[in-house]
Amino acid sequence: MFRTALTRAESVLAEELAATRPGSVGAYLAQLPGARAAVLARLWRGLTHEPLPWVAGRATGRDGVTLRLADGRRLHGPPCDPWATGSSVAALDLDGTPHDRPAALLTALAVPNGSDFAAELDHSVASLALSRTAPPPTGPPAAPWEWEQLSRDGHPYHPNCRSRPGFSAAEQLAYAPEHRPVVSLRLTPVTDARTHGAWPAELRDGDAVLVPVHPWQAAHVLADRPLSPGPEGHPLLALRTLHVEGDTPWHVKTAVSTRLTSAVRDISPYSIEHALATSEFVERIAERRLGGRLHIARTLAAAGDGTPELAAMVRESPHRYADVGAGERVVPVAALPALFASHRPSTDRLLAFARLAVGVCLDLLDLGLALEAHGQNLLAVVDADGWARRLVYRDLADIRVSPARLTHHGLPAPPLTGRLLNDNPIALRRQTLGGLVTGALAPLAGDAPTLAAVLAAATDDLPPSPAKRALREEPLPAKALTLMRLAPDPAVRWTDLPNPLAPEPARPDVP
Repeated sequence: MFRTALTRAESVLAEELAATRPGSVGAYLAQLPGARAAVLARLWRGLTHEPLPWVAGRATGRDGVTLRLADGRRLHGPPCDPWATGSSVAALDLDGTPHDRPAALLTALAVPNGSDFAAELDHSVASLALSRTAPPPTGPPAAPWEWEQLSRDGHPYHPNCRSRPGFSAAEQLAYAPEHRPVVSLRLTPVTDARTHGAWPAELRDGDAVLVPVHPWQAAHVLADRPLSPGPEGHPLLALRTLHVEGDTPWHVKTAVSTRLTSAVRDISPYSIEHALATSEFVERIAERRLGGRLHIARTLAAAGDGTPELAAMVRESPHRYADVGAGERVVPVAALPALFASHRPSTDRLLAFARLAVGVCLDLLDLGLALEAHGQNLLAVVDADGWARRLVYRDLADIRVSPARLTHHGLPAPPLTGRLLNDNPIALRRQTLGGLVTGALAPLAGDAPTLAAVLAAATDDLPPSPAKRALREEPLPAKALTLMRLAPDPAVRWTDLPNPLAPEPARPDVP
């Protein structure tokens, strides 16, 4: 009954919502225009600033940006600050035809590999509108996991900020953190499990390891396996990771075999094999070299059956690093804007956090460790007045380690092999700066002028280094999120974005 006015994904979620929570349909429909404009703004950022092979030229004028496509058509839109968050674009003009639906625009562009991305954009809009129906909290977060559930908009720059293909409306309401559900995990026995670390006794049944399974995975991927009720948990920023209460609270990372935002959220056998060694190694480096500025939320155990679809990791809760009696809290960087807003002046607290985060990440980079310190992996230990005192890092699956640089500093190389190892200084610096700037500092800043102030304050007192020079004088690396979704393979691709501290080269008009 909704199909005439809505796109396919929008109508599907509307009909599902009408069947499961009819009282929310009106709120969902009311959120759709804003969700379309928010996703279109993220897509426009990618089209404007990423090296897309079918964009032949770009021209910037007083009224915005015009892209000349390889087939001769022109796409026009408003000015585009690559560091802005919370932006909206009502419509983009393609050769005189306005487009306000991201998926329809991409379809009209008719670019290679665009059909799958168009479907994801459609789902991103629909899921974002559904996320925005979640009622805001009635007060400041009380439980540790509540900080993780504040964000309704997802990734601040990715057009697929809320893409959840394969999740029905009922499943999003039941499992997505912004809706604040309690999720009942399932357990499946694995008799020949590959385990690393001290797998919890309560997750064993005789010789079998009981692997925690997300209920979505249980229903859609592992329905033919024996399953029993497992512990209840609160979903965190990463939907498939949950906080489990108990005498000692813990976090469990599960496999969810669908593409959430940009990647399929399986857990590779490589990650299971290397998780504990990576965790122990990085924790040891942080303790010895960073003077207490960084804690590592350790991986305690990992288990699976050797496939990406059935695996789990048990991690310690990062909240153990807060002195609750002194009023400290551990807050994901993605939630810091809400905390800073409750303290004035908030800018001072932002700059203090930036100095701490940049100092820690660049010190580790010099030693040979490149963190991907985005707003989900990086957390701040803040005091009662909202000042960041220390950092916590979790989920080490995407760090990079340089054995050569470690050796240079007299440190032993970790017992690792494979993709985590990389001695290329450019790749290491890109990994660190891309995660830190695009994933943490820029979303906190919210626009280019504020980011310039943040980068200046964070680097003023640092000793000279290639990374400091890059933060102050060179284009800033960022993952080319739109290009990656249009590429025929899953490899990471990068772009360089204008550094607001450095003068941007003039961009000539394109005939």
